[in-house]
Amino acid sequence: MVNYLQIPVLSRRVMKVWLRNWDVFLKTYKVNFLPPFLEPLLYLFALGFGLGTFIADIQGVSYARFIAPALIAISIMNSSFFECTFSSYVRMYYQKTYDAIISTPLNIDEVIAGELLWGATRSLINTIIMLPVIAAFGLIELPVSLLIIPFSFLGGLLFASVAMCFTAISPNITALNYPAFLFVTPMFLFSGTFFPLSVLPQQVQYFALTVLPLTHVVMFVRSLTLGTPTVHLLFNLAWIVVVTTLFFVLSVNLMKKRLIN
Repeated sequence: MVNYLQIPVLSRRVMKVWLRNWDVFLKTYKVNFLPPFLEPLLYLFALGFGLGTFIADIQGVSYARFIAPALIAISIMNSSFFECTFSSYVRMYYQKTYDAIISTPLNIDEVIAGELLWGATRSLINTIIMLPVIAAFGLIELPVSLLIIPFSFLGGLLFASVAMCFTAISPNITALNYPAFLFVTPMFLFSGTFFPLSVLPQQVQYFALTVLPLTHVVMFVRSLTLGTPTVHLLFNLAWIVVVTTLFFVLSVNLMKKRLIN
């Protein structure tokens, strides 16, 4: 029986996988730069400054300032999740990149861990691009909001690990549309992104706090952008660290089983 919680065997060679993906990223950096730069502008103009004119202040701040941190959190989720689902599946199944790397001294654990670290890095890169755009509109508090940059790597690692679990069990690339629709979309809508969780029924609030990772990422990022960090952030951070660790180990073992079989 496969032990899905077996601690991965890792070394510094993990960075070889990360560097391989980094080199590929640099070759298409212009295309990769545009989405995280334009996305916050589109959402801010359409929702924050458009729809927001018809909405009263939420929790003492303007609607644009309320959704600004949610846009960062959504970018953290999307960039790492889709990198470690569709992109990772292509590298694994169609390009046979994993097979080629495993033929070197690197083991399977290191290949998958390198993929996860790269997924987290994509969240970090997108956050670095988005923060100046949102800051230009005066929607975040500086310098405390700069803490979002290192946090984005942790948040990205969380979603990358969850995503890799789906990649490991998906029979084909088309099946990855199911977690994208049934997991990512509900988080996009019901994680305190575009309206406070408090307006939802108590059972839904509990579900969001228990099951939807984006809820904790939004709460953490929003507290930093508003310059109001509280002790409650420790709960959000602890939840993220524990769940990330669990899914990191689980995703490596699930992928190892798939690649061996």
